[in-house]
Amino acid sequence: MSDPLLILAVGVCIVVGGIIGLKLHPFLALLLGAFIVALLTPASAIEQFAHAKGTAPAAAQALAKKGIGERIATEFGNTCSKIGILIAMAAIIGKCMLESGAAERIIRSMLRLTGIGKAPIAFLVSSFFIGIPVFFDTVLFLMMPLAKAMTLRIGKNYLLLVLCIMAGAAMANSLVPPAPGPLFLIGEMHIPIGLMMIAGTIVGLFTITAGYFFALWANKKWPIPLRDSLDAKLEDIKLIAAKEDVHLPGLGVSLLPVLIPLVFICADTILNTMATPGDPLAQSAVLKVVKFFGDKNIAVVTGGIAALLILASHKKSGKEGLTPFVQAALMSGGGIILITAAGGAFGGMLQQTGISTRIADMTREYQMALIPLAFLIAAVVRTAQGSATVALITASGILSGMASNANLGFHPVYLGLAIGCGSKLVPWMNDAGFWIICKLSNLTEQEALKTISPLLVVMGLAGLVVIMIGAQLFPLI
Repeated sequence: MSDPLLILAVGVCIVVGGIIGLKLHPFLALLLGAFIVALLTPASAIEQFAHAKGTAPAAAQALAKKGIGERIATEFGNTCSKIGILIAMAAIIGKCMLESGAAERIIRSMLRLTGIGKAPIAFLVSSFFIGIPVFFDTVLFLMMPLAKAMTLRIGKNYLLLVLCIMAGAAMANSLVPPAPGPLFLIGEMHIPIGLMMIAGTIVGLFTITAGYFFALWANKKWPIPLRDSLDAKLEDIKLIAAKEDVHLPGLGVSLLPVLIPLVFICADTILNTMATPGDPLAQSAVLKVVKFFGDKNIAVVTGGIAALLILASHKKSGKEGLTPFVQAALMSGGGIILITAAGGAFGGMLQQTGISTRIADMTREYQMALIPLAFLIAAVVRTAQGSATVALITASGILSGMASNANLGFHPVYLGLAIGCGSKLVPWMNDAGFWIICKLSNLTEQEALKTISPLLVVMGLAGLVVIMIGAQLFPLI
């Protein structure tokens, strides 16, 4: 079997059927799907995939000659290298913030500021603007402990808070530089970064508004309770929620585990944008320090150390010290790492079939309006192989020639925005981000498929409508 579309169909049946039909653990179903997809993929397709990525001929041949197990293990390890430390430390931060009362202090302060009725909106907007400089998964790790604490505080609306976090972080990740996908897109399509940031923010605010109304509807239709998990026992959080203010950490101290990673990552992004190779700023000690701590892994580790220090100062522990808390957090985080890495391996094997190239060939000569076409290409690629970033790269590569076309009736930024919105459709089990949100929130696979997946579809389509209207009213901005 050499047709990427048929291989994709087989992989989908194995993973979805294994998890939902046979009740297999997601880790096993994803690895099985990756194995079957790798087994069905011919060496010629793998070599062509490597060439398309710009890999040297010798390296492309070496990849094609690798065994199935080695290729799966490589993609598994690549995903682990991206998210392993982040997930482990984020689990520790979440556990420590819940146990120390830091999350409860933040929630009480937020409720005083916004009131209970506007708390979900605060989560939505915060996640969007935090998600501009910070990686999507990092936003989830930082915000999810707060959602759990808020739910116990107000006694309802857990799904609403989860969907608000997901909506804000997801749209910022695909629309507003300096997120990696939009950053590549503006270079490929020659769109000014400032214009993309402004336009992406405007479209993003429209899309998250649509997402908020969907979240309100979904929360009423499928109310999902907060459940026990290894890193967040309900009884423990209830005891913390009952504490008086004087027994909780101060607000400034409570925010440190979240603010430290956020400030360093944002500072690193800003300084890297401002500094040029010959600029004295690029050689300054301040930049070197910020660059060191601005690495996402080091930033989150630093936040984890702050969270542990807060817990140590506000929790009376026995002879074992903080070990039980860290152990519980790592047991929870370890399962998420394994499932997410298996999802990365499955997605990697799908990419090696050449599915993106096949979709590009199918749509290259398809005559229709360019903005919906850009949206459609990105959506099909995202659904097929799971990565929003790959969808952005593929679609912008196909349409980059049109972006510089003098006869284009509108500014190319609209094509870029359409690609960004299309890359949100449709998240499912071949997407590592799907498993991160699924496991961090304790939603079942079925619950995630009927809430999170439609949420992103609604926001993507809302974005397309806004972009089409904008292109009609302000074609050449």
